[in-house]
Amino acid sequence: MPDLIGGCILAAFAAGLGRFMQELTTVELRPEAGEGLAGSSRFSPPVVVTRPTRTQSATPLRHRLPAAASQLLRAGMRMLGEEADHGRLLLFSPVFLGAGSAVWFLAASDFPLVASLLCLSALTVAVLIASRSRAAVRATLLGLSLVACGMVTAQFESRRASTVILDSAVTTTVTGRVERREGDGRGRWRYILTVTGTEAPQVKRPPERITAIARGADAAFEIGDIITGRARLTPPAGPALPELNDFSFGAYFDGIGANGFFYGAPTKVDAQVGPQAARSTAETLLEGLYRLRSGIGDRIRSILPGDTGAFAAALVTDERRAISNETTEALRQSGLAHIIAISGLNMALSAGIFFVGFRMLLSLIPGIAEAYPTKKIAAAGALIAVTAYFLISGFAVSAERAFIMMAIMLIAVFFDRPSISLRNVALSALVIIAISPSEVLGPSFQMSFAATLALVSGYQLWKDRRVRENAFLKLPVIRPFVTVAGFFGGVFLTSLIGGLSTALFSIEHFHRLTAYGLPANLATMPIISFIIMPAGLLAMLLMPFGLDVLPWKVVGFGLDLVIAVAKTVSGWDGNIDVGRLPAWYFAVAVAGFLLLTLLRTRLRHVGTSIIAVATLILLLLPGPRPPDLVISEDGSLVAVVEAAAMASNRERPPDFIFDQWQRALVLPRHDPPKMLDGPAISPEGEDRRVRLSRDQQNEARTAMRTATAAGDTNRFSCVKKAWCISRLGNGQVVTVIDNAAYLGPACDAADIVVTSVRLRFNSCRSGATLFTGETLRRTGSIELRFTDTGLEVATAFDALSRPWMRHRAYDWRSNSFTESSLANVSDSGE
Repeated sequence: MPDLIGGCILAAFAAGLGRFMQELTTVELRPEAGEGLAGSSRFSPPVVVTRPTRTQSATPLRHRLPAAASQLLRAGMRMLGEEADHGRLLLFSPVFLGAGSAVWFLAASDFPLVASLLCLSALTVAVLIASRSRAAVRATLLGLSLVACGMVTAQFESRRASTVILDSAVTTTVTGRVERREGDGRGRWRYILTVTGTEAPQVKRPPERITAIARGADAAFEIGDIITGRARLTPPAGPALPELNDFSFGAYFDGIGANGFFYGAPTKVDAQVGPQAARSTAETLLEGLYRLRSGIGDRIRSILPGDTGAFAAALVTDERRAISNETTEALRQSGLAHIIAISGLNMALSAGIFFVGFRMLLSLIPGIAEAYPTKKIAAAGALIAVTAYFLISGFAVSAERAFIMMAIMLIAVFFDRPSISLRNVALSALVIIAISPSEVLGPSFQMSFAATLALVSGYQLWKDRRVRENAFLKLPVIRPFVTVAGFFGGVFLTSLIGGLSTALFSIEHFHRLTAYGLPANLATMPIISFIIMPAGLLAMLLMPFGLDVLPWKVVGFGLDLVIAVAKTVSGWDGNIDVGRLPAWYFAVAVAGFLLLTLLRTRLRHVGTSIIAVATLILLLLPGPRPPDLVISEDGSLVAVVEAAAMASNRERPPDFIFDQWQRALVLPRHDPPKMLDGPAISPEGEDRRVRLSRDQQNEARTAMRTATAAGDTNRFSCVKKAWCISRLGNGQVVTVIDNAAYLGPACDAADIVVTSVRLRFNSCRSGATLFTGETLRRTGSIELRFTDTGLEVATAFDALSRPWMRHRAYDWRSNSFTESSLANVSDSGE
């Protein structure tokens, strides 16, 4: 199969290179600017490539190569000039701006702000004083200035966020104001709280905003309520494995400093008694907007019960938690999860339906149709509609991108400009990067713009194609069939282009592909376009008058069909786990994709060739060696990696981490540990750091060695709430302890010891390698590989100098940040 794929890619590369060479070797005779062909004696020098003859074949190759290279260079420069004449180079401005932001975010440490500003100022002055006759120099300086501007923008966003992230897990009493809420339909509520206080213990460095889960019928509170309760708070998760997604990065720029859950239902605090905080007008308006959004979701779910109502509410307000896990997974596996997200599809359909419907309504009134520009009036109405849609959608990046794109398209109608163009896509990208440069690294931004770029570029190629008249297709009998075929052909091409353009980013961020997304989208797009969105728009217009029940029933009928399609397609088992991509391949493939979609001449096939060559190299070169052992960032989950499965120390490992491990390492099978008979040797009391007696230590040491000798290779043997031990294929022994009292016997019985307890030391007297809760807090998740030269350790973090990482270096006892010293034994962050 890899040979077949490699052959196909090589053929694609050869075809792309052949088309590129064909363009380069085209003979073109073009008059200079300002002169016509007739009567003119001055022409620009033609690019003439003669075909080889028998006499020319005798010319030595060393003489022909420089001439061919010169001709290729001149043809390439000519096509670059054509791209510049059509303004295509301007489309790369968001690419340079986003690249600067990405460089700053991915750097190992912060750049000095003053140095960045000086660099940007110098480049800006250089662009202004550069000679206009040197277009290449000006373009290079402009690109560098945009990169520097992107870096400065990223620095300003980081300083503007300044989110305080909780340093370590803590159980405390939290009091806060409900900023947002979302129910899951099963009695659980997720709140975003503005923290007003903590006590017992009082957290020295409390986050300003947290997310907390509350359970029970008494846990339903309104937006604006002040609630309090005992809660367990943890910092946002880091990468599940090195090079995977760092969730603390997104939480930092979202302003979320901790995640957690309440022990029991929290209670409401009287606003007159509870702590008060000054609130601005913007915060008051935003709270009212969230209250309206929550009320709309509740109204929809009251009309449509179950997953149908939750699905409908998600399409309007982006509240997705009420959708069951079964339906969510079916939508994901069938490639229909993008329907839930408020993205370009939803925004374009709502704007288009409103625009067409409002314009048709105006055209029915002769006085208005004759005296006023109904097209521009309809565009203004559609702009108001999509603005209202965006305000109640929760401000997700996909909705933000779609709103900006649709707003630019509708505003273009006011000035009689083309609505669908790559310039509009580039402008919307510039706006989003300028406002939120951190979104450049997010999957939502990358996938939404990749699909939009590919679709708009494909639309331009389709629009510029040569059309041949066919009298047969214009016959009245045939025309309805042509219309239907055109619609489904458009849906097919749209789904195909959208799926192919986002495949690279899906693999990079989610390590999987959906094989049957195309037929699922073909089946559901007519339902969404002709049933769900028109009825949903009508229901929203009638909701203020209480006449929205019937339209929502129609929406529910359409959504039931979509859910049925999703469950049917997901049953075909079309998920393809791909695993992690090398960093170099993703960067090179994205560069090729941008060249392919942003250029209009045959130069775009350079992008095709880049993608094909990079993919061929990826398939032919041996992949990186998988790790032998993986450790979660808190030390509670450890897994031995084999060729076909992972064996962990948990019978039911946490899905959030383990699912990422399985997709990244392409190991769907899980081997649970072998639970040993007999109770654990428990020290007296509940303190996990109480020492064992000498006899208990000897007994534990003997039990560990016996389990190692009798257990299966690469499989954990565990005593519940005490320890787990495994012998690897290379003879190394790994022990995971839940109780620090077993540290001594574990160090004596194993070569590698892992514990989630934060100890004051990081090594065993026996010489065994020790990973503790404190060391793992600083390094994040770990991959271990056993080589001939020793143990190779890959960590998620090499340094903790970035703003979204610094909480890992905070010591609450000294109230300072330190990167070297180890804290006392503790599992609280008070």
